[in-house]
Amino acid sequence: MYKNKNHDGTLNICGKKIKLLRKNIIPAVSQRALADMLQLAGMDLDKNAIQKIESGNRFVTDIELKAFSKILNISTDALLDM
Repeated sequence: MYKNKNHDGTLNICGKKIKLLRKNIIPAVSQRALADMLQLAGMDLDKNAIQKIESGNRFVTDIELKAFSKILNISTDALLDM
């Protein structure tokens, strides 16, 4: 069992923000479309990985965090801001 969990038991602090940003992009972007964008940026993430990240059931590496920030056009600090 992982001991390095967020206070709410999740494995990351950016997942909820990523989900919020993804859904509020006009037009809203699906998890699959976001995974496709990340793959074009060189990240090996699929729809299932996005779902796990957004639900807090998967860690996010610093490299992935940087890719999310670039794709979502937001700073890494803003993704980590709760």
